[in-house]
Amino acid sequence: MTTILIVEDEPSIAELIAFTLKEAGWSSFVVSTAAAAWDFVQHRAPQLVLLDWMLPDRSGLHLLSRIRADRQLQQMSVIMLTAKSMEEDKIAGLDNGADDYITKPFSPRELTARIKALLRRKSPEHAQEIMSAGPITLDPASCSVSLSGGKIDIGHAEYKLLKFFLAHPDRVFSRSQLLDRVWGDHVVIEERTVDVHVLRLRKALRDAEHLIKTVRSVGYMLSTR
Repeated sequence: MTTILIVEDEPSIAELIAFTLKEAGWSSFVVSTAAAAWDFVQHRAPQLVLLDWMLPDRSGLHLLSRIRADRQLQQMSVIMLTAKSMEEDKIAGLDNGADDYITKPFSPRELTARIKALLRRKSPEHAQEIMSAGPITLDPASCSVSLSGGKIDIGHAEYKLLKFFLAHPDRVFSRSQLLDRVWGDHVVIEERTVDVHVLRLRKALRDAEHLIKTVRSVGYMLSTR
């Protein structure tokens, strides 16, 4: 059975979420602090974490960064629960590795739909083999990227972007298409966000940055030719 950790310090919201997950057939546990959540994910490894942004001890964003920095936990699915609706806050959550976010207040139906969609994307049947282009190698099993055999540090958003490019080599995608396909069509952020992450991706790829091509007035592509 899928195990979901609810990290929420408001008892009424936590109770509603737990009831919603139980009705959907999922097992859930509730903690109210970032410290308790960190201890839980290290010892129990839930399939998904529903993470409130504002917590009494540390921010949910800080906990998310710790999860993504841990090699054993970095593949864990995380959905941010937040009352913050500003675009800058949404971008901050996605930049730090959130798979999705839901703005409070939200309906139980929306929460269930978002969880189901994310679990489908992360299910074993969607796992991929090692992908490569030139000196770049991406291993989905370990969420690692290597250049000529040496592992490199790469942000979560840049990892997802590179993985998408490697899955669709020599095809041009507009900024809006990349937002929909990489971040999800429900994410409402400006297209300039794509430019920022392409710039970061190129910087991470060092001498292989030339493989990420800009197609003027259209968008971006990964060229293998």
